[in-house]
Amino acid sequence: MRNYFLKRIILIVPTILGITFLVFILSHLAPGGPLEREIAKLRGYGNEDGARSSLINTEEIELIKQKLRLDKPLPVAYLYWLWDVANLDLGESRLHSRPVSELIFEKIPVSLTFGLSGFLLSYLICIPLGIRKAIQKGQTFDSVSSVIILLAYSIPVFAFAMLLLYLFASGEVLSIFPLGHEFSDNYEDLDFFEKILDRAEHMFLPVICYISGSFAMLTLLMKNSLLDQISKEYVRTAVSKGLSFKDSIYKHAFRNSLIPIATGFGSNISLVLAGSLIIELVFSIDGIGLLSFQAVTERDTNLMMGLLLIQSFLALVGNIISDLCYVLIDPRINFET
Repeated sequence: MRNYFLKRIILIVPTILGITFLVFILSHLAPGGPLEREIAKLRGYGNEDGARSSLINTEEIELIKQKLRLDKPLPVAYLYWLWDVANLDLGESRLHSRPVSELIFEKIPVSLTFGLSGFLLSYLICIPLGIRKAIQKGQTFDSVSSVIILLAYSIPVFAFAMLLLYLFASGEVLSIFPLGHEFSDNYEDLDFFEKILDRAEHMFLPVICYISGSFAMLTLLMKNSLLDQISKEYVRTAVSKGLSFKDSIYKHAFRNSLIPIATGFGSNISLVLAGSLIIELVFSIDGIGLLSFQAVTERDTNLMMGLLLIQSFLALVGNIISDLCYVLIDPRINFET
């Protein structure tokens, strides 16, 4: 298994190179790319007063190309970008006029706080709930909880977020939680414990929305996986030898039933830092999701490439973590064969 994981780790580099090269070329070839944006900016398009300067000449266009390193073939320009990345320089964001690395690392704690809280709570709630539903299959708890879970799952995330705001933050029904943002305006004036409480109040509704996205899937996956293991011969054999039904589940079936759960574990970890555009928009959270949306819509190439680099790396590492979870759950698994 050591050789397998070593190969997977080594393959991260060429995979990221392939992803970033493809996106880099496409982002420059597509209409409205960096060169066209800079030319439009120089002409005055998009100014607040709507003023437009005269047409720029060939020399000015050449200067823009040199600034963007587009006076050379695109593969060569990509190599220049790659060299900057190797020197820990992701360039400057055209949209925000700030270093890309500074922008990204400023937003990461925001998305990490909400995403990691939702991620951990999803597994801590869904796994025990799925186990209980499997044990009490067909009983009142299983039926009622299934209706609630599927009903919640059928509501789109943005609608669910707006409903939570209306019920618990707008003042129309209740005004228990704030309407949005990561903390209150007077956050710096609060003491340590008041800051913790303020953060918790602002996090509660967004984290509920984060959980709702995967809640039904994880719960039903855990339930169905455990039911599949319960129906197998080794569980019946354990019960026939005097082991109680619950003990046979927790000592034998439970571990094997976690294998399907481990499939998405790594990819979910990579999504923790990706943020959620819808949730961030509804709750006015300035995180990675909103930053990624701005980078794509405004064609901010440096920012887009920086985010792509980090998120691709996390996704590939997440896949390796999923495979590692397989091995930890069932040591008999051998990826080499």
